[in-house]
Amino acid sequence: MADTTHYDAAAFTALGTPRERVTLPAATFDGTVNLPVLHQAVKAYLANQRQGTHATKTRRWVTGGNQKPWKQKGTGRARQGSTRAPNFVGGGTVHGPQPRGYEQAVPKGIKALARKSALNARAREGAVIVIDRFAFESPKTAQVAQLLARLGVSGQKTLILTDGTKPAVYLSGRNIPEVQVRAYSDVSTYDIVWSQVVLVEATAIGQTLAPVTEAPAAAVKAPKAAPKAKATKAKAAPAAKKAPAAKKAPAAKKAPAAKKAAAAKPAAKKKGGK
Repeated sequence: MADTTHYDAAAFTALGTPRERVTLPAATFDGTVNLPVLHQAVKAYLANQRQGTHATKTRRWVTGGNQKPWKQKGTGRARQGSTRAPNFVGGGTVHGPQPRGYEQAVPKGIKALARKSALNARAREGAVIVIDRFAFESPKTAQVAQLLARLGVSGQKTLILTDGTKPAVYLSGRNIPEVQVRAYSDVSTYDIVWSQVVLVEATAIGQTLAPVTEAPAAAVKAPKAAPKAKATKAKAAPAAKKAPAAKKAPAAKKAPAAKKAAAAKPAAKKKGGK
């Protein structure tokens, strides 16, 4: 059975100053989460994004092959009428994709129920945050970046819902990765399911919050995401310079061969010689 309990959400100013929690309207946030309807709405949304312009050529559209490749009889081969037939290389494609439309119509009641289910799913997770008023005088990306940093949701998929179309808010958030800005009345089920955090303007859900006087807060640095490990080849360390080779000690001069045994000892006297 559907959970009929009501939800409340944290509230902040556009500068990130905390306010008292706000009760979400029971007409929308009543705990209804219909998964089959959510699936149908998201599937139809993604199907409607397809252009359907894919096309392949059948044998009637392939150039060439106007004559028989060989005569009908007497060759021993199978009869063929054209080299553009699908069984030839370069021939036509059989049962290939052709241009078509992928549009899926979804009844208005199903769309409304799916959108309501997506908002309730985010409210169950505590991922809905109410902002009292987006009053940006001019587009400035730093305003949205600072708000996300103070709320602690930097780096998450964030959906900002404004009360009507507000170009200054849209232009301020479009350059931030994983941030989408939509008018509350125009948001689709897919946008809500895509997001991890939903920032909704108070007046868009029928809440009126009194303005709060606040001083400009100090800038907050958003935590940097851990860089993805890249499989880079370790650079080979430069080869150490070869130390100058030690000079070889001059080879010792070979000692002059001992004078041949004192000029070869006087020959022994022949025995019996005079």
